[in-house]
Amino acid sequence: MNMTDELYQEVILDHNRHARNYHAMTDATHTAEGYNPLCGDHYQVHLKLNDQGVIESLAFEGEGCAISKASLSIMTDALKGKTADEAKALFEAFHDLVTGQAPSKDSDKSLGKLAVFGGVCKFPSRIKCATLGWHALMGALNQSQGRVSTE
Repeated sequence: MNMTDELYQEVILDHNRHARNYHAMTDATHTAEGYNPLCGDHYQVHLKLNDQGVIESLAFEGEGCAISKASLSIMTDALKGKTADEAKALFEAFHDLVTGQAPSKDSDKSLGKLAVFGGVCKFPSRIKCATLGWHALMGALNQSQGRVSTE
């Protein structure tokens, strides 16, 4: 096992066991539900945007595998203080990473801890796990009605 794989496993396990921002949010301005029908992962993503369009806080709740929960945990930390446009750009960079597309040098820097998910591209069936929370976030930002699905 190489260093990257070990780091990946360590970070995933830590964020799965001790998820950050894993709670309900009663003052959310935007909420969306994400569901992966293939594996049953199911989360609600909540965020609070201020008047300037900056994400003041994020939270999530629900159930799913270690990959989806860790991705949501790191995502909620990474997006605090970002604008909706910055969040969308980070989603694109993250999606490129987990699908094995070559990220730009700028997106490589912006990913921070999210870079540990680079190994997901080796397991195509896990890409939907890693991106479920992000799709729910995009649904919340776009104020989509209903459940966001990975299908």
